[in-house]
Amino acid sequence: MLHKRLVGQLACLLFSFGWVGGALAQTTVPAPEPLGSWVITTLQLPSGPKHWGGFFEIQGRSYRPFQQFFYNELKGGVSYDLDRNFTFTLAGGRYATYDYNDLSAGPLNTEKRLWEQLVINQYLDRLRFEHRYRIEQRWFQFRDGSDSFRSRIRYRLNVFLPLNNRKLTSKTFFLSSYDEIFLNPKGPAFERNRLYAGLGYQFDRNFTMQVGWVNQVNYTPARFEQGVFTPKLAASKHNVVLTLTYRLNRRNNKTPSETLPSQSD
Repeated sequence: MLHKRLVGQLACLLFSFGWVGGALAQTTVPAPEPLGSWVITTLQLPSGPKHWGGFFEIQGRSYRPFQQFFYNELKGGVSYDLDRNFTFTLAGGRYATYDYNDLSAGPLNTEKRLWEQLVINQYLDRLRFEHRYRIEQRWFQFRDGSDSFRSRIRYRLNVFLPLNNRKLTSKTFFLSSYDEIFLNPKGPAFERNRLYAGLGYQFDRNFTMQVGWVNQVNYTPARFEQGVFTPKLAASKHNVVLTLTYRLNRRNNKTPSETLPSQSD
C-alpha cells in the first residue's frame, strides 16, 4: 500500500515538469546551446520567537560545465514568518554578466535588483508544495555607459518528495522539481520559463545538498519590421545545478521545525 502511494506521489511530482509544455510548443525554438552549470551556495538564518530570519547567497554560472565562467550573483535579504506556512521576504542583490572569452575586460552589464516576495507552503501526506510569488525592480548598467530600468513578476511552484523518511529531516533523500514563469508587466508578458528537477540529501539539521538539472528558456517577442515578420523565438539552455545550503540554528531551539530546502534564486 505504501509502495502504491509513493508511486502516485512521484507521478504527481513528475507531472509538474511539463505543465507549461503547451505554451512552449507554440514557439520557434532554435538549436539548444551547450550544457552549462550553476553552482549555488546559501547561508540561511532561521526565524526565531520573533519570526525574523534571512539569507545570503553566492551563485556562479558557466557556459560549459564548470568552465567558461560568465555570470555571478551576490544577494541577501530578511524574512518574516507570518505563520508556519506564510513567509514574507525583502531582498536585493548584484548580478554581473561577463564575456567568458575576456573576463579581464569587466562585466558586459551589471544589475542591481530589489524584490518583495511571499511564500506559501502546503503539505499533502509526504508531498510538500511551495508557492512563491515575487515582484522585482531591476536597474541595469551597461559597459557602454547606458542604463535602464525594468520590473518583473515571477511565480514558482516547487514540489518536494522525501524518499526514506516521511518528513524532510536529518539523513533524508528527497526529490525536488519546480517550474517558474517570468512575466513582464509592460509586455510582451511571457519573458522566461525555468524548469528544474533534482535529487537532494539533508545530512543533518544544518547542511543540505542538491544535484539537478535546469532548463531555462528566454523568449524574444515576434515582430514585424520593414515588411519582414520574425516569429516568437525561444533560446533554451540546459544546465547542471549543484546547490549547497547551510542553515544556522538557534541555540535554544533543540527541535527545529521542518523546513523546505528551496533555492533562493
